[in-house]
Amino acid sequence: MNLHDWIDELSDVLDVETELDEGLVLDLARTAAQNVQKTAAPITTYLLGYAAGAGAADPETVERLAARAQQLAEGWDRPADAPDPDDVDDEVPDDSTVDHSTDLYED
Repeated sequence: MNLHDWIDELSDVLDVETELDEGLVLDLARTAAQNVQKTAAPITTYLLGYAAGAGAADPETVERLAARAQQLAEGWDRPADAPDPDDVDDEVPDDSTVDHSTDLYED
């Protein structure tokens, strides 16, 4: 099954008939995930869909809405000295000298 099949099946299950530019939606999701935070991707695309549906938007209007959301995500401010969350290398403590032979673990 490919993405187009998934979209068709999901549209049937949700009882929606709409044209979908999946490239536009995926680009917006990627930009939101990279510039805001990962969990912003599904929220952003949901809100785009909600706005499109609430306004009975045609494909050109959806593109304009997506462009506005993309512009917002691209300009999303993060403190200048804050590292990209994806690049943070959390240090793992070295407990190799600790005896764990008597530790109890729950199943």
